[in-house]
Amino acid sequence: MDAAIPLSFAGVPETRMYEIAVQLLTLENVFIMCIGIAGGIIIGALPGLNSTMGVAIMLPLTFGMESITGMLMLLAVYCGSVYGGSITAILIKTPGTPASAATVLDGYPMAKKGRAGEALSIALTSSLIGGLASCAALIFIAPAMARFALSFGPPEFFALSIFGLAIISSVSSKHLSKGLMMGSLGLMITIIGIDPIEGTTRLTFGSINLMSGISIIPAILGIFAVAEIFVKTRNIHVKTRTSVSLRKAKVSIVGLLKYWKTLIKSSLVGVFIGAVPGTGAALSAFISYNLAKRASKNPDEFGKGCVEGVVAAETANNAVTGATLIPLLTLGIPGDTVTAVLVGALTVQGIIPGPKLFEGDAFWVNSIMIGLIFVNIIMFVQGKVFIKFFSQMTRIPQTLLVAFLTALCTVGVFSANNAVFDIYIMLAFGIVGYWLTRFDFPLPPLVIALVLGPLAEQNMRKSLLIADGDWMIFFSRPISCAFLLISLAVMAFAAYNTVRGKERATRSAETRT
Repeated sequence: MDAAIPLSFAGVPETRMYEIAVQLLTLENVFIMCIGIAGGIIIGALPGLNSTMGVAIMLPLTFGMESITGMLMLLAVYCGSVYGGSITAILIKTPGTPASAATVLDGYPMAKKGRAGEALSIALTSSLIGGLASCAALIFIAPAMARFALSFGPPEFFALSIFGLAIISSVSSKHLSKGLMMGSLGLMITIIGIDPIEGTTRLTFGSINLMSGISIIPAILGIFAVAEIFVKTRNIHVKTRTSVSLRKAKVSIVGLLKYWKTLIKSSLVGVFIGAVPGTGAALSAFISYNLAKRASKNPDEFGKGCVEGVVAAETANNAVTGATLIPLLTLGIPGDTVTAVLVGALTVQGIIPGPKLFEGDAFWVNSIMIGLIFVNIIMFVQGKVFIKFFSQMTRIPQTLLVAFLTALCTVGVFSANNAVFDIYIMLAFGIVGYWLTRFDFPLPPLVIALVLGPLAEQNMRKSLLIADGDWMIFFSRPISCAFLLISLAVMAFAAYNTVRGKERATRSAETRT
């Protein structure tokens, strides 16, 4: 075993773990985590907003912070928003985020029976258990993956980038062609600016502002935040629904242990799906919900206010949060749109995610891992204390919400580089993102391509320089060849499913006729 990256603490001696804990629990860090969690819960509880938009909106606030503090704030927003979606899912049958869609099935029926407080407490406790399970997976799995990835060279990283693009493009849309189009568009955008190898300018059209390329911060804020603001302005005068009254309910971790099988299965499903690029918390929640229903002795109770249904959904979607950091920190590959935004935050801080991060800055990595545990614990405490307050966030008027988000995005994107041009870029991407959404084009492939495009190009060019232009270098090395073949298989499988889906739709139409 490589002594540089022990399995347990990723290269940090156990004697320094106390130092990490002391640094994380400073008054500043605890305050920042509390603010991040509160903001995340509020964003998650507002229907129409999601984790990606929440992290993107809060991203500019971290520019002046230390890297660990800023990362903890964004992770707090991420975890808080995933849990926050369950509030409206239970109270008004409107999941605040897609991750809480499965929680509606039994959470809302519980609320209709006068058990809203109990349902919210169960969701909060299950979220804690799932979140801690994902933290454990991150701590023990990530160092082993990083140790394996240290053997990667330019060909392997190029093949890995292609694998990430193939996965995202194939699972992010009902139509494979749309996913590929969005991935290709993102790759085209990444070549704007100065060539990283030869130093020539590309697609700048004589603009000095474009010579440095398209910054990922205004692009992400435009695609997610501004595009969503445009959507909300269409229904700006629609009144939001009010939340229902709550009654106190005592739900403890020990009390949920009678569902220990569901907790374990849901945690494992969430961790596995979170570590696989292109999936997400919503898929994890529905799979776990179906598994719990099939294994239950009383499956007919599901959908009518079954506690086990809420436990399965909320444990699984929160178990995704830490697992999504595994491919990001170990391979530098964002597994979903939230971690793509986190790449932007790390870039601003001068931190490059990947296997060398574990070797060169193990203290930072372990601080993030341990910090995620504190984030989940603080989220549990906040949820217990302020659950009634958070539930009232559903009553915020759309006009006030749109104005606040617009101001926050504009100030935030300007503060990144003190450039007015970035505001124009953000608005342009917002308009593009709005219309792409209207025509059912998936946005995740576009965002992931913006992140992976430079990595793929640089490593492809380096590989060809090493091999004197021989493309066989990608197939003569086992790891890169395996990733490329898997990517091809993934695309072929997605194409096959698309064709089969069209055939089934055609047969159904003929049958109805």
